[in-house]
Amino acid sequence: MRLERSLRGKFLLCCSKSLGSFWHLQKASYVDVTMKWKKDPSFDTIDILSKSRDLRSLISLKNIIIKESDQCLPISAVSKRGRELDVSGRVASFLRRYPAIFEEFTGPKYNLPWFRLTKEAIDIDRKEGEIYLRRRPEIVGRLRRLILMSREKSLPLRIIQGMLWYLGLPEDFLKNPEVVSDGCFRIIEIEGEEQWLCAEADSNEQVLSVLQRNSIKQGSSGPVAFPLFPSKGLRLKKKIESWLDDFQRLPYISPYEDFSSLDPNSDVSEKRVAGVLHELLSIFVDYSAERRRLLCLRKHLGLPQKFHKVFERHPHVFYLFLKSKTCFVVLKEAYNGLSASAIEIHPMLEVRKKYVELMNKSEVILRSRRSRKPLVEDESYC
Repeated sequence: MRLERSLRGKFLLCCSKSLGSFWHLQKASYVDVTMKWKKDPSFDTIDILSKSRDLRSLISLKNIIIKESDQCLPISAVSKRGRELDVSGRVASFLRRYPAIFEEFTGPKYNLPWFRLTKEAIDIDRKEGEIYLRRRPEIVGRLRRLILMSREKSLPLRIIQGMLWYLGLPEDFLKNPEVVSDGCFRIIEIEGEEQWLCAEADSNEQVLSVLQRNSIKQGSSGPVAFPLFPSKGLRLKKKIESWLDDFQRLPYISPYEDFSSLDPNSDVSEKRVAGVLHELLSIFVDYSAERRRLLCLRKHLGLPQKFHKVFERHPHVFYLFLKSKTCFVVLKEAYNGLSASAIEIHPMLEVRKKYVELMNKSEVILRSRRSRKPLVEDESYC
């Protein structure tokens, strides 16, 4: 607690000079710059990113199977839930694509195909549950930070449900109101219709963003700036470099602060939007998300209509990852910042990497079956 107060005091002292000129600088008009997207193989080859879409569907199917009394089910139980599970193609084909996770066998009736989890998948599922129980407050704290970024310090339950995967929370987290409302939150109804989750917050509480903690960690006395990580081969024009230097020196408005007096057509406002998106991605499990799935947060987080342009205008901060006609946005600092960054590793990240390892092992198994060569066990999968 004393450390947190000390950090806040140091940060306020560091920023006092830049905030003094806030009203002058926030009038700076929006500068329209365009940058070309540059493919970065260093991100394209990260398994947790390249397999993230299938991983989400895979874990949803794993959860359905593990909840069955016998921990197995016939394909007919899930064959028509492809859209719900976001599976492209037939669900049976998807399950058969990952034999290291889903084991197929002939059912007790009518010779129908049934599926159960492999021993490796069951072990990882058990570890996943243990980690969640042990570090639940830390994981739930990320949901609280998301809610505290919103205008009203509350979000509709339907929107939170769509964010549970990214926050590392179980799919059924919101199904037990008593547990959800325990200490950190309270469920409210808006106009007697939709239920919202409100974060319990102390009026004197000041939440520091990752960028603010970075600034304190580095002992910076100037305005809070974004750590920049240029992709190899990406060069900016001098005009854009000059604008970026000026942009970094603008005052920083935390995602947790009031922004109602900001001019939405200024570079200061854009810096706030970039800061909100930076903070948002920093609390996600793998520091990335499908770009379209962030649209539901736009109004609640005070983002402009075309906030996705911020990703394109700041390629040193964000990377747009294209996979199977889907666009993902990745926070570069989480993968390139190393020890210099204040971003905390999500407790569930290592567990998801274990599932990805089984996905890779599945590819080896399928290749072995096609070539009719015996499978050589790789110790890295054990």
